[in-house]
Amino acid sequence: MTTTDLYELLGVGRHATDDELKRAYRSKAREFHPDTSEEGSESGERFKEISQAYEILKDPERRARYDRFGPEGVSGAGAGGPAGDPFGGGLGDLFDAFFNGMGGAGAARGRRTGPMPGPDAEMVVRLTFREAVFGVERQVGVQTPVHCDTCEGSGARPGTSAVRCPECQGAGELRRVRQSILGQVITAVPCQRCQGTGQAIEDPCPDCRGEGRRSQDRTLTVDIPAGVDDGSTLRLAGHGPAGFRGGPNGALFVQVSVDPDAVFERSGVDLHAALHIPMTLAALGGTAGFETLDDERDLAIAAGTQSGAVIHLKGLGVPKLRGRGRGDLFVHVQVDTPTGLDDGQRELLHALAEARGEDLGSAPQGEGIFSKIRSALS
Repeated sequence: MTTTDLYELLGVGRHATDDELKRAYRSKAREFHPDTSEEGSESGERFKEISQAYEILKDPERRARYDRFGPEGVSGAGAGGPAGDPFGGGLGDLFDAFFNGMGGAGAARGRRTGPMPGPDAEMVVRLTFREAVFGVERQVGVQTPVHCDTCEGSGARPGTSAVRCPECQGAGELRRVRQSILGQVITAVPCQRCQGTGQAIEDPCPDCRGEGRRSQDRTLTVDIPAGVDDGSTLRLAGHGPAGFRGGPNGALFVQVSVDPDAVFERSGVDLHAALHIPMTLAALGGTAGFETLDDERDLAIAAGTQSGAVIHLKGLGVPKLRGRGRGDLFVHVQVDTPTGLDDGQRELLHALAEARGEDLGSAPQGEGIFSKIRSALS
């Protein structure tokens, strides 16, 4: 048992929580593990001390004895394990804590048996703005591996079958043992001969050459839900490439690309659009036609409406992808200043400005009928 304070070894306070202890241990263990550290035997000794400290402090009873009696309270046969075994029960819990169940017996328990599933694949589907808002059913063509019809995905010639792999003896993996400062470390790697299936093909299928799958063009119907946005991803489970030798299909990920719209801009589930109206309508008030995504609407324009005013139309935005209802539509009013006036129109505007007492400064006077009347009366 080391005489160094166990809390100092892990770099935590005496009131550290279990989570704080675990995080500190993992950080220290990575730093001083013999396989990653360059300090040689010194790091190995340090790693053993850190591991021993964590094994003691993570056990509430042993931690309480250590806090009360010091190192003597957790050493010896009465401290929770055989004499000379400071870990009180072996290294199984230690490896589970640090390696998260990887390697050794943990790897064997977590190893997948049988054919492995196929890999995932992805594709891009391009939509118009309105298709993304309201959803659409789209036919798409894909080329992916599918299970071989000749051998029904087994990889073996019809009338024959696979046999137990002689390389891994049906385990699907090969174990390697290496020595470390903590003893023997066992690692497992997939068997290359049987690709981890545990089954070897002695007489392969002539059509798929033992793969159990072959490439084929397919047409899929993709149901695009209403409300998807540009950059959204749809996951189609079981529609990806077939697995090796009868393994299940992987997933197909559909990336959504949405074309911009000339009228509407999207902000989450809300839509924004501009409505241009003439100056006369803005001043006098009235109605203006506007085509929403659903239908044509007559929007009420109040007298004296200014440019920048917003008309709020509830429930005319984008359907909520995860929930009920729709967002809103915000119509931004823009008052257009008239251009290309003829003499009569210009005179009317001058007369309006004069009637309202508006100073036009040095604006040029036209030679229309109102100018002639003013000249005759002057």
